Amino acid sequence: MLLSLIIPAYNEAGRIGPSLEKAFRYFESVDYDVEILVVDDGSSDETIPSVEQVFARKPATLDRVTTRVIPVGANMGKGAAVRRGMLEATGAIRIFTDADFSTPIAEVRKIIPLIADGEYDIVIGSRAAEGRTLVKKHQPWYREMIGRFYNVLVQLLVFRGIKDTQCGFKGFSAQAAEQLFSKQKVAGFSFDVEILFLAQRFGYRICVIAIEWYNDERTTVGALTDSTRMFWELLRIRNLHRHDR
Repeated sequence: MLLSLIIPAYNEAGRIGPSLEKAFRYFESVDYDVEILVVDDGSSDETIPSVEQVFARKPATLDRVTTRVIPVGANMGKGAAVRRGMLEATGAIRIFTDADFSTPIAEVRKIIPLIADGEYDIVIGSRAAEGRTLVKKHQPWYREMIGRFYNVLVQLLVFRGIKDTQCGFKGFSAQAAEQLFSKQKVAGFSFDVEILFLAQRFGYRICVIAIEWYNDERTTVGALTDSTRMFWELLRIRNLHRHDR
């Protein structure tokens, strides 16, 4: 199995079906094996039935593509869902992406060769790279300001050098995924920072690439409530891993 695509989902019944159909259309044109894992983070809507319906309609020609729904049970947080998917995946390359496909699925083509060739262990998509020229539809101004302030806090409190830690499109080699996500302790939205902090600590080779990105106004991330929670998670990261070397 070359590629595992992990999609964390929480109350995504209205958005995830079209995303999965786009994935099917894209993977019809590739010549490698793919597994699509949707990790349901305790949704209270019809996310799981919606996913199962789309998976049941997978074209017969897509014999290289396998699908699976992984129910977490209780709502644990996006980080917990991604962790579950990464550790249950079997692909040599493991990419997680948001359920709304704000980053088009075709952008996996930028990540796969960089990891498959052994050049990098981790490739992360960035909206900040190349002067944000690939951001095709921006967030509201206040969300962009919160995001930039959050990244300033990341530089001050956790590590330096990566300007967009929160873009939900990141790829890992199997070895990197298994080591890093097995040590993950943050279940919420700041898990990206924790994983990258650990990656730097363990000396993994990280590449930042510009990716195409479209804001989806139906985001499930609360501008105030989730931002406050993410700030407190940031303060904990170094302390949580003070003994990991």
